[in-house]
Amino acid sequence: MAAEIIYGKQLAEEFRLEMKHLVDELKLKGIHPKLTVILIGKDPASQSYVKGKQKASDFVGLESEVITLPTETSEQELLQRIDELNNDNKVDGILVQLPLPRHIDEQKVIEAITPEKDVDGFHPMNIGRMMTGKATFLPCTPYGIIHMIKAKNISIDGKHAVILGRSNIVGKPVGQLLLNENATVTYCHSRTKNIEDYIKTADILIVAVGKQAFVHGDQIKEGAVVIDVGVNRTDSGSLVGDVDFDSAKQKAAYLTPVPGGVGPMTITMLLHNTIKAAKQRHAKR
Repeated sequence: MAAEIIYGKQLAEEFRLEMKHLVDELKLKGIHPKLTVILIGKDPASQSYVKGKQKASDFVGLESEVITLPTETSEQELLQRIDELNNDNKVDGILVQLPLPRHIDEQKVIEAITPEKDVDGFHPMNIGRMMTGKATFLPCTPYGIIHMIKAKNISIDGKHAVILGRSNIVGKPVGQLLLNENATVTYCHSRTKNIEDYIKTADILIVAVGKQAFVHGDQIKEGAVVIDVGVNRTDSGSLVGDVDFDSAKQKAAYLTPVPGGVGPMTITMLLHNTIKAAKQRHAKR
């Protein structure tokens, strides 16, 4: 039996519609959630991502602002902008689009954003709260993955989750979120020996390595849940994931496509975090 495809695009549309109604209700109470994105340089991929965030924000009814800065912007100038936004009572969420130019320390920028406005969920304080299972802003892609799994009523409790990739953006945090849901988690990476042996034991397989067709169907456990986070462009210009889709769907019980899988959920959870930030900040006033 072929896998059931988890269409993140469809789930995102449904969740955004719910958020649209929530934002309408908040506005009646005088709460106007606002997200500010800082974009440095003219990287086409980053520009595309930011455009997608703006479009989604407009649909939900969030106030969105994009601050575009030249590539030569100094680290100090960027930190000053962030400080101004931290102290702007009209701004609920701040996101600095990554990657940054080489002369800017990415971690320093992440830590400059006040945790209360860190809707990307990467500030060390928010990461620490996530690690200890406390309420916080969760990193958007991992949060979206958990939402996708739960939307299909897939049990995580007691399952063996294998994470391929250990990035701070996806691999590490998604493993922690699965652990928080009582999964048994194994991390695999470029130094892991006999990686295929681990893949074959996964009830839930998260693939985020950035290599086209890294995982094939014959490596996957029958009935596994396979979440493909990879985005790779082929020679013909089309987008494909880290999992060979056609062979994987013959073995997996659930499988995400690329495109139209995890990507739309990432932006959706960013909007969710921004609305949450607005509600929390309003409650403190």
